[in-house]
Amino acid sequence: NKKAFVELLFWKSPAAAYEMTKGYGGLQEGEGAVRSRVPPWTPQEEQELRELYWKYKEVEGEDVIAAILAHLPTPGRTRKQVVKQLVRM
Repeated sequence: NKKAFVELLFWKSPAAAYEMTKGYGGLQEGEGAVRSRVPPWTPQEEQELRELYWKYKEVEGEDVIAAILAHLPTPGRTRKQVVKQLVRM
């Protein structure tokens, strides 16, 4: 591709760079950015998160998010996911 140098002038994700070098359409479904998709929060998880927040928000000297993560029944949620969901709610 004689015009590939133009593509190098713009920021590329690792998946786009891989496709540029190995050929477009080289990534299979489920690879790259698609597989990092976060599972959605269920209504039961949201309710549990709400209850844990109200329980631990008044505790002095303790990190509220750390306490929520320690008592969250669904493992695998990150601190960033919990904070983002609390802000959204």
